[in-house]
Amino acid sequence: MKSRSRLTRPLFAMTAPLALCAAPISAGGQAHPTPEGVWADIVTDWRGRVRQEGIVGSSLALVHDGRLVALETEGMADLESRRPVDGSTIYHWASITKTFTAIAIMQLRDRGLISLDDPIVDHVPELREVHNPYGSMEEITIRHLLSHSAGFRGSTWPWAGDEPWHPHEPTEWSQLVAMMPYTEIRFPPGSRYGYSNPGIVFLGRVIEKVSGDVYEAYVDKNIFRPLGMRRAYFDVTPWHLLDARSNHYVVRDGRPEPGGLDFNTGITVSNGGLNAPLDDMARYLGFLMGSYVEGSDHEAVLRRTSLEEMWQEVVPIPGSPLGTSSMGLSFFLHQRAGRRVVGHTGSQRAFLSYFYVDPGARVGVLAALTPSGPVARRTPTGCACTRREGCWTSCFRCTTTDASRMTTGSPVATRRPRGACATARALSLKTLLRSRDLEASRRWYADVLRLEVTEEWDLPADQCYS
Repeated sequence: MKSRSRLTRPLFAMTAPLALCAAPISAGGQAHPTPEGVWADIVTDWRGRVRQEGIVGSSLALVHDGRLVALETEGMADLESRRPVDGSTIYHWASITKTFTAIAIMQLRDRGLISLDDPIVDHVPELREVHNPYGSMEEITIRHLLSHSAGFRGSTWPWAGDEPWHPHEPTEWSQLVAMMPYTEIRFPPGSRYGYSNPGIVFLGRVIEKVSGDVYEAYVDKNIFRPLGMRRAYFDVTPWHLLDARSNHYVVRDGRPEPGGLDFNTGITVSNGGLNAPLDDMARYLGFLMGSYVEGSDHEAVLRRTSLEEMWQEVVPIPGSPLGTSSMGLSFFLHQRAGRRVVGHTGSQRAFLSYFYVDPGARVGVLAALTPSGPVARRTPTGCACTRREGCWTSCFRCTTTDASRMTTGSPVATRRPRGACATARALSLKTLLRSRDLEASRRWYADVLRLEVTEEWDLPADQCYS
């Protein structure tokens, strides 16, 4: 176990929306918690839950005004070599990749190469083969895909990939094209929110077709390099970074079994292929905050007005435990106590991650963890819980409804280990989404934590997000 903190009392005091700087003495003469005490409470809670839930390794970071001001680490990056998590550990960020894809799309828009209102079939003509019972495929735009309101299914494949010999994700564009005549639009485009992984993959295809670069090269040249993210990359780890890469684990026969340092996200790289250490991700949060970060050229990446445009509500998200929530252009938006928080979460293989930013206060939090929970388990209902779609309902148990939809060799249940997922959600809530009323925010947090850990959510699969 290691931790590193560069907090000072004056600097921490500037993080009021997160740490809630309080008056020295309350009306009743009782001292309010200090900002340092609030952060210490957060870290203690996080560290205890990581140990309680059997998390192999985790990192938690606080970013203020573009600076990584606190970094806490716990556990191991690799069990076999006994390599601990430290400040250089590289995690897989999964669906957080989607925000980079969206920024790349906005770059192309700002350069006049595309419009957000372009029909997606103008750039990905293969999508004309998709069945749209609500109208023409010409009516589905790039904006619909960015806001998860186009009506596409949640998963890349219409089945789970539940055999060990299956590829982790489709490896060739032709494989997705072959599925398009068997794909349908599930609700009127633009009418509501429905999280879609393939929708973002189609945007990755737009980036490649319009720019002439493969997706990975485009993002490296136009986002990573200008932001100074020198150790961020996609998929296979460069040799010189292997010593920093975190492994991931599943439990088989009661023991954590390594899944390997690398796995291929294939044609879905634009949807979930990002790997990076927390200090590089802190530079990204500095860009989102609009803070000066030495060695970064924010204007070379995206105009501030375009970034703010991405944080305007496009469709509401019903039933969110985070308060008033909505989807912007590939960013989740949350409003609480008059404050706007933007962010995204990620879950893939056995990696969980999130970031949240309060742009007005220039405060943000990052976390990544590698749980040792099983990817598949059996429940009394007899359904096989397997990794398929990252979503809120993936935190919870299979239901009898899931079991009734089972077919031999083709499980449809989409759940992950309950405890680790609930921990990730709860940590994000406690760390950032607080009101200025410290006691009220603590009561709200406690209520939500009980909800997440003890209640069974069963939102429709296309209303989930990861």
